[in-house]
Amino acid sequence: MTAPLGFTDFHSHLVPGVDDGAQTAEDSAAALEAFRTGGTRQLITTPHFLGSLTRNRAMLADRLEQLDAGWERLHAVVKLDAERHGSPMRVERGVEVKLDVPDPDLSDARLRLAGTNFALVEYPSLRLPPINAEFAVTALRDQGWTPVVAHPERYKNLEEYGILERFKDAGAYLQVNAGSLFGDHGSVAAKHAMQILTLGLADYVASDYHARGLPRLRDFHHALVQAGYPAQAELLGVTNPARLLEGLPPLPVPPFVVADAEPAT
Repeated sequence: MTAPLGFTDFHSHLVPGVDDGAQTAEDSAAALEAFRTGGTRQLITTPHFLGSLTRNRAMLADRLEQLDAGWERLHAVVKLDAERHGSPMRVERGVEVKLDVPDPDLSDARLRLAGTNFALVEYPSLRLPPINAEFAVTALRDQGWTPVVAHPERYKNLEEYGILERFKDAGAYLQVNAGSLFGDHGSVAAKHAMQILTLGLADYVASDYHARGLPRLRDFHHALVQAGYPAQAELLGVTNPARLLEGLPPLPVPPFVVADAEPAT
């Protein structure tokens, strides 16, 4: 299989000084370099955002003002990066919405991925609600948005995969972290990531890059290709994220043929 034309990443924390990701413009510049080196050519960066802020006009305005200022700092870094390399990297903005309320108002385009109908969401404390976990997904769909559930493999109380199927039945898509496959988030998350991929439940892979270490997208792609799943590697890391950036739904990702197959690391 030929090398990918370039990865599209839509989950990272590169805006300087607004969350637990990049803290300085220098951090952001180094992160962009890491993405370039790893084969990423376009991305959406997604600082953390509490969904409950959408219920308080003043607090929402304060947080968006902070994010806007950070975005301007990042935009300057992106311009310098383009000048240094002689080619621009497409960098768009969004947020990772923490569902501390089940029905945040995401009508402001800055709260969605590159202004599309897609919204990156996560549940608080890396725990799924004990009952009706898909309620928030349904509520967002009812507002006209398409939720993408970030890193389902990392939820501490994920015990069976039926809940992930219910997310998808309710209209959500699932995004696995590239590093989870290699144990970056612990052995339990690695096991869940492998099973989610094996069952064909994942729609995307993304980095969740916090400007430390490596984005891992190339490692993920290589591991799946080496394990005999080049089509899945291309869909998860190249085709489907690029479609999201253009506001299009993902193409189906086939399950792995052998349930206990593990990619080479």
